[in-house]
Amino acid sequence: MNIIGKGFLILDFEKYVHDLQFNGWTPQFVVVHNTSVPTQTLYKSWHDKPNWSGEQWIKNLQDYYQKLGWSGGPHLFVGYDKIWVFNPLTIHGTHTPSWNKFTWGVETIAEFDTEPFANGVSNNLIAALAILHSRIGLNPADYKLGVRGLHFHKEDKATTHKDCPGKHLVKSL
Repeated sequence: MNIIGKGFLILDFEKYVHDLQFNGWTPQFVVVHNTSVPTQTLYKSWHDKPNWSGEQWIKNLQDYYQKLGWSGGPHLFVGYDKIWVFNPLTIHGTHTPSWNKFTWGVETIAEFDTEPFANGVSNNLIAALAILHSRIGLNPADYKLGVRGLHFHKEDKATTHKDCPGKHLVKSL
């Protein structure tokens, strides 16, 4: 499994995405998830540990997904601090049963059943989604289930994650 493993601030992420070359694979829509574990609170607490690094956390996720037998993972992990690119944005990843082959998967680092959609993760997610949609000309509001527009993980009828990304993350179109 090849991963990118880099964290970006919004403007750096915008430049990174702008410079990507799409040769043969372009997603049809974005699917938003939440990690549940770690919660946003737990993720923030890791930053206080002396030897913690986001890069190592991403490598640990790579090991985790490989042990599951996955060939890829979600494209992004969006935290309060950074937008982490995991799976290359120019190839399909693994994140939802029905739509892996033709969607970007965007994980938010939080548990939105109990945590608010705020504290930096909201700004970073909104920016990341705007950057992704703009880059390849997608309209998040032009929604048709399984075809186009912004989707939440729970909308995939084949998923077992029936509440993802949580009740505090609401899609208003």
